[in-house]
Amino acid sequence: MTTRDSSGQAVVRLEAVHKEYGTTKALDAVTLQIRAGEAVAVMGPSGCGKSTLLNMVAGLDRPTSGTVTVHGQNLGELTETGLALFRRRRIGMIFQFFNLLDDLPALDNVALAAQLTGSTARQARARALELLDELGVADRRDVYPAALSGGERQRVAVARALMNRPALLLADEPTGALDSRAGEQVMDLLMDLNQIGQTLMIVTHDPQLATRCASRLIEFADGTVVAENNLERTP
Repeated sequence: MTTRDSSGQAVVRLEAVHKEYGTTKALDAVTLQIRAGEAVAVMGPSGCGKSTLLNMVAGLDRPTSGTVTVHGQNLGELTETGLALFRRRRIGMIFQFFNLLDDLPALDNVALAAQLTGSTARQARARALELLDELGVADRRDVYPAALSGGERQRVAVARALMNRPALLLADEPTGALDSRAGEQVMDLLMDLNQIGQTLMIVTHDPQLATRCASRLIEFADGTVVAENNLERTP
């Protein structure tokens, strides 16, 4: 799926990032970095700024001040069109509620990600089928999302996120909509991806997900980092 980057270079770097919505301070002087091959979990209470942080790293929102650099690119230097293209090529995203297109079968949901960056339909479908096979859902390639289980939908969503071999995989509550068995399977999948070199940033309320999948925990409160701890992953 990907290969390990042993350089240890920073894939994500935030420097003194502030974000304000009117009088509300969502991020307050956030400085942090995520190095290549790391799996970092961000935890904190609802409304603490976790989602805003994820949106900054994904280029879905812009800081009021400070800089966000992903894979060597200062996102503030890009136009909206440039940001969209950068996201498609360099960032994979997994969402709590999957965000699959209901009118496309699994294979086309995955292949579309590559077609949007210029791959031919044939190339995209070949890569999509390869990923679905690696993730154990190739037999569901012609099935529409409504007929897939929650765990199957999240595996299809992971395949879509990996289509363009992203430098960074962002996961927003990736097990939040799953039952415990499917959640365990997705945790195992994220661990496997990180073990072969995929850089991960996971936003979650679930301490089990953090301790299972992450090597570092960033605790967030009131829009800022209040603690960082290295983790020993639980089996």
